[in-house]
Amino acid sequence: MSELFLQRAIALAMENVNSGQGGPFAALIVKDGKIIAEGAYRVTSSNDPTAHAEIEAIRQACRVLGSFQLSGCDLYASCEPCPMCFGAIYWARPDRVFYAATAADAAAAGFDDAFIYEELRRPPTGRRLSITQFFHPDALRPFQAWLASSSKKPY
Repeated sequence: MSELFLQRAIALAMENVNSGQGGPFAALIVKDGKIIAEGAYRVTSSNDPTAHAEIEAIRQACRVLGSFQLSGCDLYASCEPCPMCFGAIYWARPDRVFYAATAADAAAAGFDDAFIYEELRRPPTGRRLSITQFFHPDALRPFQAWLASSSKKPY
């Protein structure tokens, strides 16, 4: 863990707020002691609900590395990642994650994602958002094609 990288993430979050570009979040990806990607919260400025700092940094780092995995990398975030970002982080597979502020700190500033964790604990039929599986006879065809493909790249 490097306090300097965490300080850089906090500084980026401050820059993001002060520039009016977005919310108080930033993240960076480090490989071999060097920053290879940085991201800031751009949800409102880009009209993209997935434009969280961690997602932006992961996308940039993957482009830099030419890989969909971040093994050998560390992620530094100005705040504890939200559920969406945690999902992306797990799929990207960095070695470690470090963060400064907590989810409770974010909630106190109006960025509360506790309801998402609560929703995930409920069965699909008990969630606020209607999520329904609809049977279709071809539903498994894409998976069957994937399993039979000789050109697939395992994830």
